[in-house]
Amino acid sequence: MARMKLYVLDLGRLRMQSKVLIGHGPSPFPEILEAPVSAYCIDHPDGRVLFDAGCHPDAMGPNGRWPPEFQSDFTHLGGEECALPHRLEQLGLGANDFRYVVLSHMHADHAGCVEFFRKSQLIVHADELAAVIAAHAANDDTNYAWRDTDAWVRADLAWRPVSSSEGDLALHDEVQILNFGRGHSFGMLGLSVRLPASGDIVLVSDAAYCAENLHQPPLMPGFFEDESGFRNTLDRIRQRRDLDADVWFGHDPRQFAMLRKSTDGGYE
Repeated sequence: MARMKLYVLDLGRLRMQSKVLIGHGPSPFPEILEAPVSAYCIDHPDGRVLFDAGCHPDAMGPNGRWPPEFQSDFTHLGGEECALPHRLEQLGLGANDFRYVVLSHMHADHAGCVEFFRKSQLIVHADELAAVIAAHAANDDTNYAWRDTDAWVRADLAWRPVSSSEGDLALHDEVQILNFGRGHSFGMLGLSVRLPASGDIVLVSDAAYCAENLHQPPLMPGFFEDESGFRNTLDRIRQRRDLDADVWFGHDPRQFAMLRKSTDGGYE
C-alpha cells in the first residue's frame, strides 16, 4: 500500500497588524507583520484530503473579490505562484483529485477557492456554514468576502455540515476531524494527522494563530467571536500537545518558515 504523505502548501502572506495574532500582552512580532497563508494536502491511499482552501486568485486589486477595507487591512502578497490551483498543479493535482476538503472555517484566507472543488465532499462546521449563508443573504462583508461566498452559493457543491453534537470524526484511521466549535469563528474544525515517520500533527488553523496563544495564561488574539469557546479550544489543543502531538498554528511566521514546503517534498 502507498504511504500517506502530508504536503504543506505555501499560499502567500497577509500583511497585517500583529495585534490580530496577539491583542494583549508582550508580542515577539513587529507592529506590522507578514503572516503565512497555508493549506495542507494529505495524500492518503483511501482518499486525498485538503485542509483549507486559501485565498481566491482574484482576491486583490480594484476589481478584487475582497472589499477595499479588507484588502487594506489584510493585504495578500504572493502572486500567481502562491495561488492554490498553482500549488496543486506543482504536485500534479487538480481540484477533482480530492475526496474531502475540510474547511477550518470560512474566512476569505481559508475558503477562497471552495468553488473549484465540485467533486469533493466539503466538510465545514454547521454553525459556520449557517453564519456564512446568513451574511450572504444580508449582503454583509463584515466577516466573510461576499463575492467569494456568492460564487459557491450559486455552485452545485457537496456540503457536509458537522454539528457540535457530533464530536470529533474520523475520515481515515490516521486522519481525524477535531470539532472545536465556537471560538475564533462561529464554528471551527481542526485536523489531526498521524504519520508513520513524523508522528502526530495537529492542524489548528486560527483556533490558535501562533505559539503565544497557547501560553499559560494565554496571550489572547485581537479577534474572536467567542472568548470562552476560544479558551476552551486552547485547552483542547494543549491536551493534544501534552500527548506529544506537533501543533501547527494558523499564522505563525516563525513556525511556518521552518516547515518543509510542498515544493521541497512532503512529510511521511
